[in-house]
Amino acid sequence: MTDRFNTFAGWLLASGIVALGLSSISSHYFRAGKDERPETMGYPIAGAEEAAGPAKQGPSFDELLASADPAAGKKVFAKCMACHTIDQGAGNGIGPNLYGTVGEAIAQGKGGFAFSDALAGVGGKWTFDELDKWLTSPKAFAPGTKMTFAGLPKAEDRANVIAYLNSMGSNLPLPKPAPAAAADASAPAADASAAPVEAAPAK
Repeated sequence: MTDRFNTFAGWLLASGIVALGLSSISSHYFRAGKDERPETMGYPIAGAEEAAGPAKQGPSFDELLASADPAAGKKVFAKCMACHTIDQGAGNGIGPNLYGTVGEAIAQGKGGFAFSDALAGVGGKWTFDELDKWLTSPKAFAPGTKMTFAGLPKAEDRANVIAYLNSMGSNLPLPKPAPAAAADASAPAADASAAPVEAAPAK
């Protein structure tokens, strides 16, 4: 009985070893090439993109500026007061005094402030659009500028600050947003000249 038990145990152990080996081999086989990104990612669902529709766009900068709040811009401008003054007749600080800046020539005047060559080489005037670009990223607007401020990422903040700057000695008329197009402007108009269809008389 002992020999029969040993034989049974041996076959059982051998079967376990074979099963373990086959399991390891099969796992390596089916895993082959699976670490790479598949060429086709699943199956597209018909109608999913159409249902989602186009991405909704935010208001334009002119629309933001037309409804900008100078009081809110003054609060945002607090970030600038470490380097700039804005009251009429105040002296320059690390940066120039900003009274009456909107509409002025870029990098000129301001009580003889030493502007960087990078900003002085831009030319033109501080229009609303130019100020928006400048406040978005001074370094992108004038590469090499001495301005170390990173910029204001929110368009609403830029519009409010520009409205505040404009109220301090410039007072230029704010741009008006373009009128919104009618929702049904592209719909074909009904043909009023078409004759009405008469119903056949009942028999």
